[in-house]
Amino acid sequence: MAQAGPLLSQINFPSDLRKLPKDQLPQLCKELREFIIHQVAETGGHFGASLGVVELTVALHYVFNTPHDLIVWDVGHQAYGHKILTGRREQFKTLRQLGGVSGFPKRDESEYDTFGVGHSSTSISAALGMAVASKLRGIDRHVVAVIGDGALTAGLAYEGLNNAGAMPDVNLLIILNDNSMSIDPNVGAITKYLTDLTTWSLYNKFRNELWNALGKVKEKFGIPAQEIASAIEHKVKNTILKGGNLFEALGIRYFGPEDGHDVLRLVEILEDLKQIKRPRLLHIKTLKGKGYKPAEEDQAKWHSTGKFIVETGEPLEKSTKPSPPKYQDVFGHTMTELMKQDERIVAITPAMLSGSSLTITMQEFPERVFDVGIAEQHAVTFAAGLATQGMKPVVAIYSTFLQRAYDQAIHDVAIQKLHVVFAIDRAGLVGADGPTHHGSFDISYLRPIPNFILSAPLNESELRNLLYTAVQDDINQPFAIRYPRGKGVLIDWRTPMKRIPIGKGELLKEGEDVAILAYGHPGNFALQAAETLAHFNIHPAIYNMRFAKPLDEELLHQIFNKFNKIITVEDGSIIGGFGSAILEFTNEHGYNAEVVRLGIPDKFITHGSPAELHKLCGYDAEAIIKTTKQLLEGGTGKTISLSAAK
Repeated sequence: MAQAGPLLSQINFPSDLRKLPKDQLPQLCKELREFIIHQVAETGGHFGASLGVVELTVALHYVFNTPHDLIVWDVGHQAYGHKILTGRREQFKTLRQLGGVSGFPKRDESEYDTFGVGHSSTSISAALGMAVASKLRGIDRHVVAVIGDGALTAGLAYEGLNNAGAMPDVNLLIILNDNSMSIDPNVGAITKYLTDLTTWSLYNKFRNELWNALGKVKEKFGIPAQEIASAIEHKVKNTILKGGNLFEALGIRYFGPEDGHDVLRLVEILEDLKQIKRPRLLHIKTLKGKGYKPAEEDQAKWHSTGKFIVETGEPLEKSTKPSPPKYQDVFGHTMTELMKQDERIVAITPAMLSGSSLTITMQEFPERVFDVGIAEQHAVTFAAGLATQGMKPVVAIYSTFLQRAYDQAIHDVAIQKLHVVFAIDRAGLVGADGPTHHGSFDISYLRPIPNFILSAPLNESELRNLLYTAVQDDINQPFAIRYPRGKGVLIDWRTPMKRIPIGKGELLKEGEDVAILAYGHPGNFALQAAETLAHFNIHPAIYNMRFAKPLDEELLHQIFNKFNKIITVEDGSIIGGFGSAILEFTNEHGYNAEVVRLGIPDKFITHGSPAELHKLCGYDAEAIIKTTKQLLEGGTGKTISLSAAK
């Protein structure tokens, strides 16, 4: 277990931190950074982002009276230091484990976690709402939003900035943590703009020193020198900054750039900024992974990590046995093969280049792989535009992030019946990232949309076949393929690709008495369950349905004419999901069958390992065995515990 240093061990809450003399803050930062390194080495987790904001975290809690003053962390990858300083140091060893500390700020975990986050670019809007509420209620408090430069690639951040700039009497401080990284290197014009802006440090240094001097003039002579200077500042900036500053143009006072690793300077600046109670932005430059050399040198790799050896950076557990690949890697390799065959195929990802394994594809086709930044809405409509001109866009997007582009999926793709392929990664329960990242709802939210084809592969080979099918010339509608995070089941997965008939499932295993209809990867759980059930002389028929829309109605008629006891299994919400589609079919065709649905219940599921969460939600192999026995005994009588599913 990681040990806290002599200063850090004294800090249970920020009130303890504020008792330290300023000259001890650099040592505290060193101890906090070491604690994060050694603790994440034992548990795994997001890594580089929190190391990059150690000094900022200490400075914020030192200067502001938290929890009365409010800090909103964007995304939350960078909030480990915040958690350690706010009463969770001893519990930090349970990070991202079932029943343990969440990897993201979570309102019901601590009063210091002012806003639940996980998706990027929400901090400015949320913090602005808090600041306005405080003003309306007559509460004198500071509200701080900490946003990374990567999050500025999302439109929501600009909507918040635009609105904040129109409220000059709201006490809001925005801190822009500029490290030129999100998960992968940042892309787009805003990144170039920030880089250009930081070259004007001479201007900013002069401005800050002059501002402080003018404040002393007011104190000594009563002359409002700062107010007078502000009146002419806009014109000065237009001249010096080659046409103006983006943030100033939006009505937000800009300060910086400053060194984000100088904790004493940050304390000084934040103390000064407390005196200016209007929307303002402090731009700091930091290094993602600061203080751990491997993370500094390969920031994308060390964005998130498993357990590792601190001294070498090597993974703690290395397996020499052959194992199935990750679904995302199968996707990346298969896309490369398909793009060799058809020059009209292009790939798009919203800032998940490595997460979706399109880095593999980009090595061969850099001009046909587009990382559009954290801009899911744009990614989908960009794909729609490509499709109108005869291209075949494949949008690689996590299930939880596709939620942010729901209107575009309907309005820009489905209504126009455009041939856009959605490769929906991280579908189902993703594990340690918890409820903000689980891909629980894509089946339910896509199934009602006309013109969509919805599919899910049983294994890696079927993922290849579905991708191959989805990009064929005669497909003239949106085609979604969902697949889970992590490894599949096949060692020899690189099979020749073949076309799958749209809306056709298959019988995997002959059986009697009960039929198990599986959608996607959970079909493997059903096959595992069947092996055990055979020992009890129970032989279920196992079907790989492949498509949630259109359903294989021909196969379903065969099933319902043979079986009156049906179990559906899916890695998605049972409300509106694949099982609901089967119930609708049953009702529409007048079948009198008993249908039991297994999947994600009507709850937000906590963090934990995927296996733990599958068990918790009652659709792993063990749950399928239990449900089958109960169904054949005359009733389900399900008593699956969901006490931790919150």
